[in-house]
Amino acid sequence: MVETAELGDPTRQFVTFHVDGSLYGLPMAEVQEIIRMPGLVEVPHSPPALHGIANLRGGILPVTSLRRTFGAADQAVDEATRVVVVQQSGATLGFVVDQMGRVMTAESQEIEAAPELAQGAGSGLLRGVVKRSDHMVLLLDVARLLRIGNTPRAGGSDRAGQVLGDEDRTEAAAQEELQLVSFVSAGAEYAVPIAEVQEIVQLPLDMVRVPGAGHHILGLMTLRERLLPLVSLRVLFGEPDVMPDSSARVLVTAVPGQPQLSIGLVMDSVKEVLRVQRSVVDPLPPLLSGGSGHLDAICRLEGGRRLVSILSPTRMFEAGLMRSALEAAGAGREDRMAEQMQPMAMEEEGQFVVFRLAGEEYGLPIEAVQEILRVPEQLTHVPQTPEFIEGVINLRGAVLPVVDQRRRFALAQAERNERQRIMVLGIGGSRTGFIVDQVLEVLKIPHSAIAPAPALSARQTDLIPRVANLTEAKRMVLILEASCLLDAREVAALKAA
Repeated sequence: MVETAELGDPTRQFVTFHVDGSLYGLPMAEVQEIIRMPGLVEVPHSPPALHGIANLRGGILPVTSLRRTFGAADQAVDEATRVVVVQQSGATLGFVVDQMGRVMTAESQEIEAAPELAQGAGSGLLRGVVKRSDHMVLLLDVARLLRIGNTPRAGGSDRAGQVLGDEDRTEAAAQEELQLVSFVSAGAEYAVPIAEVQEIVQLPLDMVRVPGAGHHILGLMTLRERLLPLVSLRVLFGEPDVMPDSSARVLVTAVPGQPQLSIGLVMDSVKEVLRVQRSVVDPLPPLLSGGSGHLDAICRLEGGRRLVSILSPTRMFEAGLMRSALEAAGAGREDRMAEQMQPMAMEEEGQFVVFRLAGEEYGLPIEAVQEILRVPEQLTHVPQTPEFIEGVINLRGAVLPVVDQRRRFALAQAERNERQRIMVLGIGGSRTGFIVDQVLEVLKIPHSAIAPAPALSARQTDLIPRVANLTEAKRMVLILEASCLLDAREVAALKAA
């Protein structure tokens, strides 16, 4: 039995409700109100149990799912669905339940301690159990529920006013309004402080996709003779990826601490420039602080009917959400790049074999390509060869292993056709063939047109260290490092095969 001192008065009242077939209860004194399911704004990178945030009489209410908290499957919202709003120690949270029960009165001697070895949904959140002749009520611990996801932002604070960076705090305190650029992504409205926006441009049709980059990296575009990596906010926020249309825009923002480097954030559409009073900007609820490193605050507009999530590119980098787009863009990368390009500095231009793969153009230094072959009608598949080998062919009495480069770059497979070719390269002392969609030409490229490729991932940095930006021809050629097409483990497996 739970001690009376722990539960307070000998007689307690509990609000009961149903979740996934079980009956639960919360102390009535800690239930602020019970409401129907409100309109919600989904918050990317929030805890998995969170449904979203809602406006509750001018305040921001995080609404979480007890089903998800208990590890149960989601259930469609219906007429019986309710949100139980609880408050304790200044924290307020709404919990979605399947159906309300009734108010139950229990004597202290009826309340048994939750079994330490209890298993199943919500067992770790139980405070006690009330057993009746025809049913059992599982009593939840409000403090433990409120601690779910209640982790302060790394290096941050929960106090009000944590809206701008520390360097702007003194100046911001003297200002009564904020200027924001608002935009839409996957139906949700976001905003970025206008001071962090360099410019807004239209999404180009001729951006270059980069194999090996993270899924949130759409590719590269040219912006005033510099390469700009493009980050999809939809993918970054875990939303379904869709083909951008004519309303899509690119918000260009500088990399924190490196103003010479920029990132393009791709959004569905730009909405407006907002001037808002600081009084309608609230710090993040504690539940959101731990899982949403990209969010700075929530802005309440139109009397709370319109909620705008304020993003901070600076925090997005600090949280690592976009760092993969430029993880090696510091001075060390320029030093490595200069070392890689030094052998070419003696010449005015280099020669590259340019080929096409899934619509993009790639180049290999001509000295790396030993020969180019037609693809035979059928490759010979040899048992117990490494998985990355598509098959083998007979090349003048020698066995040549062949790799499908589309598969290596995780691109959609294509049917064999007359344009495909096998490019034979010598890697690690072994000859290997790579199937490409089409060999286009041997192209002389001025060294002035070759620049370091933005580092989109560690794998891409090694594989595609440079990009030829041919502005007059409106072409970009991704220059591959032949020695990195196979890693050391794969080269060893190839020699042992």
